[in-house]
Amino acid sequence: MTRSAPDDPGPELLGTRLRLLLGRLEADVAAVHADLGLAGMRPRYVPFLRTLAADGPSSIQDLATTVGVTHSAASQTVAQLAREGLVRVGPGQDARRRLTSLTPAARELLPALETEWEATSAAAAAFEAELSHPLSELITEALEALDRRPMRERIAAALPHPIRGRD
Repeated sequence: MTRSAPDDPGPELLGTRLRLLLGRLEADVAAVHADLGLAGMRPRYVPFLRTLAADGPSSIQDLATTVGVTHSAASQTVAQLAREGLVRVGPGQDARRRLTSLTPAARELLPALETEWEATSAAAAAFEAELSHPLSELITEALEALDRRPMRERIAAALPHPIRGRD
């Protein structure tokens, strides 16, 4: 088994390194939230709140599509936002569909969140300018590659023996 030096990790540590990167980015944004008096505001909440502010009441599926996450992730985030008192979930025009809307408490936070969003966007652009290739483009490219061929298939193809019970 060949191992890369700790300062030169290879693709075998891809998931671990991506979690490290995401954790550092989210921790710094959360620290800015605290600096702005928005302690407890999770970075993943902001795109949902901004979407609801811009588009008005929305279904979980519409939020998931707009924010770019799975339905399950959107549902979990909306449930957390509801527990925090930032959104209400209620019936839509059709009984099968529930709509999420902002509470007055969330509306009060919007000016500060918008200021933070603009500053974070500018900082992200400056960060990407330091890289050899924009990270946002690489992420899009990686997601498209996984849409074409999921990692599970790639791993299965690299295994020396077929996985039992798989077609």
